[in-house]
Amino acid sequence: MPKRRKPARRAPSTRILLVTGMSGAGKSSALKAVEDLGYEAVDNLPISLLTKLLATEDIRPDQGAERPLAIGIDSRTRAFDAEAIVQHLKELREKRGLDVHVLFLDCAGEELARRFSETRRRHPLALDRPVMDGVARERELMSPLRRWADVVLDTTDYTIHQLRRSIADRFALTRSESLTLTLMSFGFSRGVPRDADLVLDLRFLSNPHWVDELRPLTGLDQGVAEYIEGDPAFGESFRRLHDLVSYLLPLYRKEGKAYLTVAFGCTGGKHRSVFVTERMAAMLKGEGHALSVVHRDLRAQTHGADQPLTEGPESIVV
Repeated sequence: MPKRRKPARRAPSTRILLVTGMSGAGKSSALKAVEDLGYEAVDNLPISLLTKLLATEDIRPDQGAERPLAIGIDSRTRAFDAEAIVQHLKELREKRGLDVHVLFLDCAGEELARRFSETRRRHPLALDRPVMDGVARERELMSPLRRWADVVLDTTDYTIHQLRRSIADRFALTRSESLTLTLMSFGFSRGVPRDADLVLDLRFLSNPHWVDELRPLTGLDQGVAEYIEGDPAFGESFRRLHDLVSYLLPLYRKEGKAYLTVAFGCTGGKHRSVFVTERMAAMLKGEGHALSVVHRDLRAQTHGADQPLTEGPESIVV
C-alpha cells in the first residue's frame, strides 16, 4: 500500500500588524477598524502563544488567500514584557523576512482618566489606586514598544470616525508601498501632537485672531488666506518650508520609513496652521505626492474650546 503523503503546508501570510498602546487609547476600536479592512484580528493573545501563532506551520491563509494578521497586545496581556516582544518582532522581521508593523495608540493622561471614569471601568494597573497612577506605570511598561512603533497615533482628540480614517490611510491593504504622508495642523495651546515626526512652528506669521472680522473664520476661508498671504514674511518662509519638506521626503523613503506626519502649528490651530497645511498639501499633491490632511484642533476651535469633539453617537472603545 503506497505511503500516504502529508498535505503540503501553505505559505504564511507575510503581513503582521501589532496593535498596542495605552489602556483606554482605543485598541479595541483600532482592531475593529483593521478587521473591516480585511485583516484577521486576534486580541489579548497570551505571550506564550504569540510564537506559536506566528510559526510558519500555524499560519494558514483562508482558502488560499493570504489574510494579514492584526494582533492586539497590551499591558493586560498575560506575562507582558515589552522588551521581549520587541526582540521577537525584530526576529520576525530580520530573520524570517515578515512584513511586521507596530501601531501604538497613545493618549493624554487626563483624557484616559476621563474615559475610564465615563465607562466606569478600572484601569488594569490601578485596580485599587487612582487612574493616573496606573497611567504613569503603564507608560513606563509600554515605552519600549512605543519607541519601536512604526506609527504612533495620539487619540486624545479623535472621534471614532477620525480614528478609522487614520488607520485606513495607513493600513489599507490596497495602499502603495511608498511613504504614507500626513500633513497636520494643530494649536500649541492644546499641545504638540504626539504622533508628529516633524513639527514646524508658524507663530512668526501675523495672527488673524487679532482682526475682529477674521477671528470667527478659519484658515479655510478666503479672508484669512488673503490676510496671511499679505504678511511680508509669508512668501519666502513658505517657499523655504516647502523646499525643506520636499528635500526630506525622499530621504525618509531612502531610510525605509513607511509613515511620516508633518505637523504645522500656530497658537490656536484655527488660522495660520490650517491655511499653510492646506496650501502645502495642494502644492505637494500637484507634484505627485499622495497624502492625507488632518486639522486636529479645527473642530474644537469652531465649536468652542470646552466642547468635546464628537461626531455622531459612537465614541472610541477603550
